[in-house]
Amino acid sequence: MQAKRWLDSDVSMDALKNQTIAVIGYGIQGRAQASNMRDSGLNVLVGLRKGGNSWALAEEEGHQVREIDDATKQADIIHILIPDMEQSTVYRKYVAQHLSEDKALSFSHGAAIHWKWIEPPGDIDIIMVAPKGPGQMVRELYQEGFGTPSLVAVHQDRSKEAWKRVLALAKAIGSTRPGVIQTTFKEEVETDWFGEQADLCGGTHALIMNAFETLVDSGYQPEVAYFECLHELKLIVDLVQKYGIEGMYTRVSETARYGGLSRGPRIVDNSVKEKMREILRDIQSGSFAEEWLSVYQKDGKNSFNKYMKNIENHPIEKVGKEIRDMMWSSSKLGRNN
Repeated sequence: MQAKRWLDSDVSMDALKNQTIAVIGYGIQGRAQASNMRDSGLNVLVGLRKGGNSWALAEEEGHQVREIDDATKQADIIHILIPDMEQSTVYRKYVAQHLSEDKALSFSHGAAIHWKWIEPPGDIDIIMVAPKGPGQMVRELYQEGFGTPSLVAVHQDRSKEAWKRVLALAKAIGSTRPGVIQTTFKEEVETDWFGEQADLCGGTHALIMNAFETLVDSGYQPEVAYFECLHELKLIVDLVQKYGIEGMYTRVSETARYGGLSRGPRIVDNSVKEKMREILRDIQSGSFAEEWLSVYQKDGKNSFNKYMKNIENHPIEKVGKEIRDMMWSSSKLGRNN
């Protein structure tokens, strides 16, 4: 069954007329989405901690900035765009007491609702618009007259207008231009975490580093290994994104095509797929969520230190910095000549 989709011409922003949207947070997504909504004509408040680093920036960029408690009190829709692990604390301190009937609580990620880190009352809408791209892309594509596709979901429809509200938010940030797709909070968080862990972040960084080590351990120069295992990856990913996997293969050399098609499945084989299934089961069961919550409660922002230190000290990072500096310096020199 094909997922339900909406394009720009299918959606109206009328549901948000005379509504106030409080965007809580002005980080990567908050900054982009708040600015897009404002530029689409919506009444947007940015809710921040007084004196925080983002307050002056949001004001400088033309936003109405309020303390979180005040912004949520005034808002009809409270769009929470702070990190997952901070959402429950902010919700309890600043949001819960202002959730009157038929307001909406909105997210761009389903974790806090799906894992019940936040348990809102039954008399409000609970919605999600989740852009499938980083905040900088959300903003830049909007300014270029296009947009970043999003997933949209309704977890609770008290007002009977929840779908109109979330689709209008998606339109306001530019996502209906390329298109939005219906999902659920459960599907969004489980697939999002799986993609990050098995493929986009975890799987990719581990594949790059192991390939690099294989070449260097076999006596090849680190600089050459860097180009072959990391630098050229972007070029291939760009082809995949634009033309699909088959289209990528028709645009590389015949040797690359045959080697990739015949050897790739030997690297990422059924044993790797079984490990992916284990990762997915950990996510579906809630064990990863429990582990992550426990680690964050203990170490907070330091939760990543031991992992990041290992990457920072890896030879690929040293040689990569040198090569990137070389290319950047050459690029600047060329532009100045």
